[in-house]
Amino acid sequence: MAERPSTRWRRQVDEQTAEVAGGVLTEDKAYAAQLWPPTFIDAVDQALAAYEREVAQFAAAADDEQVWAAVERVVTALNELDVEEGRIETEEREDLAEYIDAVLTGAGVDVEGLTARRDLDRSELTDEWREW
Repeated sequence: MAERPSTRWRRQVDEQTAEVAGGVLTEDKAYAAQLWPPTFIDAVDQALAAYEREVAQFAAAADDEQVWAAVERVVTALNELDVEEGRIETEEREDLAEYIDAVLTGAGVDVEGLTARRDLDRSELTDEWREW
C-alpha cells in the first residue's frame, strides 16, 4: 500500500525535531512542526485509516456508487479537518488526492475507468467534494 501523506509528515517533524535537538538545524529552519502539528497529523491519519478500511471491505468488486461514496466520505472528512486546522495547501492537496487514488488502485479499482464513466479525468477524482 502507498505510504500515507500523514506518515511522511510525521517523519519529517520527527527528523527536524531530532536535528534541532542535535544542533544540526536551527529552530527557525524547522518548518515541519508548524506545517503539520500532531493534532493535524493524527486527524488526517484517522480519516485516511477509515477510508482504507472501507475500501478494503469492498475492494475491486464494488460498484461505482460504492467507490464514489467512499471517496466522498474521505474528502468531506478532510474538508472538515481543513476548516478546523487550515493546513491543507497545494502540496498537501496533491499528496492527499494521489493517496486517495492509490488506495483505490491498490484495492483493484480501475480509477481511470471509474472517472471516465463520469466524463472526468483521473486527476479529478476528488474534485466534486474537495474544498481544500
